[in-house]
Amino acid sequence: MEKGVGYVVEENGEVVAVFMFSTEPDPTYAKIYEGAWLSDEPYGVIHRIAVAKQGQGIIGYCIDECFARCHNLRIDTHRDNLPMQRALIKRGFIYCGIIHLENGDERLAFQKGSITSPV
Repeated sequence: MEKGVGYVVEENGEVVAVFMFSTEPDPTYAKIYEGAWLSDEPYGVIHRIAVAKQGQGIIGYCIDECFARCHNLRIDTHRDNLPMQRALIKRGFIYCGIIHLENGDERLAFQKGSITSPV
């Protein structure tokens, strides 16, 4: 929040989601394995989407807000986070490969850009 990249989504005065969005390059995205990014154009990054209730379309709302600000997005998720993977594919993201966090943990990497989803 201090860096201005944390966002809170409220509905009727209640927090329903939080997420991080930045247009700064993410160092963990510098190398991708078993695939490739769709483009090397400047991109926005979405991290740490957390919703109070699944199945309400809130993840889609968060993604749409980010895409309105940057038409080339990257995001990663755990291999076992199937709800997030479904939400990403539904919103036009394409699986690109595997990235590793600074601690070495593996994540599945996705990208959505105007080259794949004209706006």
